[in-house]
Amino acid sequence: MRVILAQPRGFCAGVERAIEIVEKALDRYGPPVYVRHEIVHNKRVVQELTAKGARFVEELDEIPDGAITVFSAHGVAQSVEDTAADRSLPVLDATCPLVAKVHKEGQRYAEKGFEVVLIGHEGHPEVVGTMGRIPGVVHLVQDAGDVATLAPANPDKLAYVTQTTLSVDDTREVIEALKARFPGIAGPDVKDICYATQNRQAAVRKLSETVDLILVVGARNSSNSNRLREIGGEDGTPSYLVEEVAAVDPGWFDGVGAVGVTAGASTPEHLVDEVIDRLRTVAPVELSIMDGIEEHIRFKLPEQLRAA
Repeated sequence: MRVILAQPRGFCAGVERAIEIVEKALDRYGPPVYVRHEIVHNKRVVQELTAKGARFVEELDEIPDGAITVFSAHGVAQSVEDTAADRSLPVLDATCPLVAKVHKEGQRYAEKGFEVVLIGHEGHPEVVGTMGRIPGVVHLVQDAGDVATLAPANPDKLAYVTQTTLSVDDTREVIEALKARFPGIAGPDVKDICYATQNRQAAVRKLSETVDLILVVGARNSSNSNRLREIGGEDGTPSYLVEEVAAVDPGWFDGVGAVGVTAGASTPEHLVDEVIDRLRTVAPVELSIMDGIEEHIRFKLPEQLRAA
């Protein structure tokens, strides 16, 4: 069986930074360190950090007074930050810098009197955080059909921002619908789309041209991992989301000569390695890596941890 690894795949710079923040906080301050929400959407990452002394909670009232507190990579609403400040919790903010950039863009539009349209998935932690960061009116739009029901107070003072785990391709139809209905709508440049989302989706499209089946290693609650699986299927290649190696079904590979393997932006590489080892129990594996973009982006740690 030929197994071809997508390039790029797995951790993006925002995820690497978030995990490093928790690990360095544990080293510097000692356990426990409390993390609001899953630091990233991957159970294995959460389990490994828990074993090191991290404690994951859903709300701040679960955190003891004075305990080191980390906000997840998805970002939090202003009200959450305010509550932490009121309690004088020592906070390390692991919000992805690209998510924080979307917050700032939305805030700038709001300060100019614009209502803001957020293109994203209802209930996703990043969307909840972004809506809670932009003052004024924010309209959530999930697909092009939602655009028809928008009722801004002033159609000439309307702007849009997008969830970072959506690519240019994911948002194109919605943005076209917005521009058709509101020709003067303002919005970010294409270059502001998350590079990691775009790169991983492009790699899957390329992968689907040369393989018979695609495995996407990632969590079921990971938006970007689910989208990678969908893209493989859209291009006509049977595609499966694999959260843990035990989920790999040998029956998938009957008559399959080439398997493509990729991973969501919050998936550790050693989980990919485990999946490949599982494939070796199905058939002898000839492993190769697809030509693709090599990412070298690194984001700075919070100032409190840089010396550490």
